[in-house]
Amino acid sequence: MKIALLSEKYTPDLGGLAISTGRLGDLLSSAGHDIRLFAPTPSTSLTTSSNLPPSEKQTLRPGRIHVTRFGAHKRVDDTLVDWFELIAAEHKREPFDLIHAYFLPQAGFVAAYAGKYLNIPSVVSIRGNDIERAAFDPSKFSHVMYALQNASAITTNASELAKKAKAFIDREIHVIPNGIDTERFKPTGKNLALAEALGLAEGKKKEERSAVIGFVGELREKKGMATLLHACAQADKATPITLLVVGEIRPGDDRSVFGEFRSAHPDLQIIVTGHIPHKDLPAYYSLMDIFAHPSLRDGMPNAVLEAMACGKAVIAAPVGGVLDILEDGKNGIAVNVNDANMLSKIILELSGDPDKRELLGKNARDLVVKRFTLEKELEANLAVYRSLGL
Repeated sequence: MKIALLSEKYTPDLGGLAISTGRLGDLLSSAGHDIRLFAPTPSTSLTTSSNLPPSEKQTLRPGRIHVTRFGAHKRVDDTLVDWFELIAAEHKREPFDLIHAYFLPQAGFVAAYAGKYLNIPSVVSIRGNDIERAAFDPSKFSHVMYALQNASAITTNASELAKKAKAFIDREIHVIPNGIDTERFKPTGKNLALAEALGLAEGKKKEERSAVIGFVGELREKKGMATLLHACAQADKATPITLLVVGEIRPGDDRSVFGEFRSAHPDLQIIVTGHIPHKDLPAYYSLMDIFAHPSLRDGMPNAVLEAMACGKAVIAAPVGGVLDILEDGKNGIAVNVNDANMLSKIILELSGDPDKRELLGKNARDLVVKRFTLEKELEANLAVYRSLGL
């Protein structure tokens, strides 16, 4: 089967959408399907070499997937026109059997429209912000609704997102949770060389050892940045805390807020690694005593599943897909949204209770191995394709 996979982000772009798109492409390719991925390059990207001028395209084959990136315009409508015409031209050259889009407003709209125009099935996947925020943006609402109404099938990665989508349109929404490579993300001993390089080597005396609270991804307001920072500052007054941010601070207002906080709390040790390739993340998870994800809203966060697969004690706000993952007190601890006091209290409790951290981590790992594997994610997507007669 030849599949056009559309996404608004793809490696080396930052974020869970890029990771999830790449994972789906790899899974489908490994199952023998011909995957052609199409994604715009953003106006600002991880590396300047990955930017393209508007309308210019570049096709690469970094692995088993054919990847076509094209330069985005300042005007979204011009970008969408280019995207649609690119898909139509490629279909004329070598016909697709299916178009599958990740994210509603742009990729989903183009996929649903191109599918109807070319008379081939389209699948659109809801990932989080597209239904929780974009649907409230008047400039994006019509694209969201067109995708929901006209795609051949709709999928999402979280039950809560399916419920929200059904409030817009009464149709079947297939819930397909994210899958995790449990052989790559698994419990390991602490990577001592990395710990030394980051300044996290344990002191000889017990009182010199700092509990490492980890966060993975782009730290920003939506991910509960303020809650996490203030909770760690509070906890640090009672016991030494190190906040390890494996990723970047979003540029703009979030980076300004972070800088002001850091200046106001010079005694709190905060390590920000900058962008880390996804394949290298397990070594960083190994350094964490506790993984914290106090997001304000979310899809099904890859980082939470990865931390659980690595056997870490997870603290997370019960939003979006976390509701499908975390069982409070059994495989993690739930914390109220925007509640720094509660998060600080839980951090202190778990910091002083290694046995509870170990039990939570074991149960978390067991859950991921049982329910959130790559094999299950692949089979669920193939089942949707089969339901369309493919």
